[in-house]
This record gives sequence, structure tokens and C-alpha cells, in this order.
Amino acid sequence: MPPPVKLLDKYIIKKFLAAFFFTVVILVSVICVIDFTEKNDDFIQHNLPMSKILFGYYLYLFPYFANLLSPITIFIAVVFVTAQLAARTEIVAILASGVSFRRLLLPYAVGGAVVGLLIFILIGWVLPIGNKSRVEFERTYVKNPFRFQGRNIHIKIGPRSYVFLESYDNVHNIGSRFALETIDGTVLRRRLTADAISWDSTKQVWRMSPQVVRTFIGPQNERLESFPARDTTLNLFPKDFASTFKLAETMTLPQLNDFIQQKIDRGADDTQLYLSEKYERYSYPFAIVVLTLIGVILSARKSRAGVGGQIALGFVLAFIFIIFVMLSRNLAQVGSLSPLLAAWVPTIVFSGIGLALYRFVPK
Repeated sequence: MPPPVKLLDKYIIKKFLAAFFFTVVILVSVICVIDFTEKNDDFIQHNLPMSKILFGYYLYLFPYFANLLSPITIFIAVVFVTAQLAARTEIVAILASGVSFRRLLLPYAVGGAVVGLLIFILIGWVLPIGNKSRVEFERTYVKNPFRFQGRNIHIKIGPRSYVFLESYDNVHNIGSRFALETIDGTVLRRRLTADAISWDSTKQVWRMSPQVVRTFIGPQNERLESFPARDTTLNLFPKDFASTFKLAETMTLPQLNDFIQQKIDRGADDTQLYLSEKYERYSYPFAIVVLTLIGVILSARKSRAGVGGQIALGFVLAFIFIIFVMLSRNLAQVGSLSPLLAAWVPTIVFSGIGLALYRFVPK
């Protein structure tokens, strides 16, 4: 039989988790009110009822903000609880009773692990489902209508097949100056060209205008053929030209993995963005545990600035962590840093900071 959880552990874990969820509710509620004030003109313009705003948008925005602000809320909760214990000299009494500082960190680590696991489940499977409704709401009522602006588009749709489009109209689903090329290595074998293709939503096929097909038989030999307008199926769909606004946030982890593989198969140039999102989902829960322990280390001693000063310090460190995350993500997207390393750099850096701080804490 495993030993029973000590009363001290229960006490700290209970206070820590209660402070965390209370902080989340208060802080995110305030931010949602501010967000509502900023977007109220858009809501009025579209004559949206309050029920649709609350249950069609803010119901999903609340957990999104809760996850986004978790580094801040976890710091505030840890610092608040620990600083109170230190101010009442409870930590001194705990250490004097023979409990080591390392042992004191255990209930905080357990509480951080619980929050981290909850966040991993949230961002991996639960949050993307709500994000679909949230993002669609923003596209419809907040953002300007999306217009595909790409020019001279090249897409790999098969092992030997490549599509070229000079432009694409995502409103009417029409592409101009279409070409379908078959390439073996670096050798062009066949090239089909058409002035335009359009998507038939009823048949779920592409309608091609009259085509010209050039088949290259040898270095000096080719066959030229013409075909009337016809329907065809391609590994290409209108969604490939749709808005990618916060697209990664609307996919669960299995969906994101499939989407990344599709991007790799097509040789897309924005794969780094989605790889960063994938790896960040794995690193984020570990970062929560690291930030929890740093919060304990920083607030375990009495401070002349009091609890308020220690909470302010927690705010600063949490914002620095978020800046690290954003900087690493940008470096990964431009190819200066691998997505895997970029996702773990903030956690690694703050783990080093935590170990350095731990050395100077009176034990």
C-alpha cells in the first residue's frame, strides 16, 4: 500500500489549485469584458443578440484566454499562496519541523502537474473544437471578408504531379491560367494547360476549360493534343485556398499531425508554422510545472515589498516567458530555428533560471 498523502501536501495543493482557478476566472473575466468593449461596434453593426454573443463566442473565448494566460495565472496563484505562507511564517515552521525545502516543492509540483495535464488535454483535444466556432464567429462578424491574394501558385498534389495557377478567386472558386505538370525527377514528361478551372460544388469536381496537352516523348520529340472542356478530379480543393486565419488552433492533435503530413507531401513552405504549434502543445505543460516551481522559489521568503511586490515580480517573469515563446515561434517560422528546438527553448531557459535560483534559496 502506498503511504497516505500528508496533511501538509493536501493543504498546499488545495490552496494552490483554488488560487489558480480563482485567478483564471477573475483575470479572464476582466479581459473578456475589455474584449467585448472593443468589439461591441462590430456586434451592433451585425445586430447580434446577446445570447449569440455569449454562447456563440465568449463561451469559447473564455477557455482560449485561460490557456493563453496560464503562465501568468499559474505564477500569480503560486506566488500568492506561497507569499502568504511565508508572511505568516508557516514556511519557517514547516522547514523547522524537519521538512526539507525540496520536499516542500513536491505538493507544488503535483499541483503544477495536474494543471499541466489539464492544459495538455485542453489544447490537444478540447479547445480546438471550441476554437472552430470562435474562429468562424470572428471571420464572420469581426474580421474583413477573406480574399485570396496569392499569385503564381505552385502546389504538389502527387508524387509526380504539380499544379500551377496564376491566380485564384476564392469567392467564386475560379482559378486562372491553370497548368498540371507531370515531372520525373527534374524531367518534364507532360504538361496540361487550361485558361481556367472552376469548382462544381454539386459534383465535387473541377470544371476545366478547353485544354492543350503536351507530352514529351524524348529530347527532341513531343506530342500536342487538344481537349474540350471537361470535368476532372484533383488532389486539390477550394479549402486549399481558404483563409488560414488561426487554422492550427482549430485542429486537434491527430488532425494537426495529418495536416502537417499533407503539407510535407505537398512541399508547402509554411509547414514550420504548424510544426511549431504541434511541438508547443507538448512543451507547454512542462513549462507550467517549471513556472510553478520558480514561483515557489521566488516567494518562499518574506519580502519587504510584501505579497503585492512578489505578485508583480511574478507578472514580470510570466511576461518574459511569453515573450520568449513568441520570439522562438517567430524564429521557427522564418527558418532560423528548428520548430522542435523553438518550442522547448523557453522551457529550457526557465529551467536553468529555476535551478540557478534554487541554489540561493535558504534551505
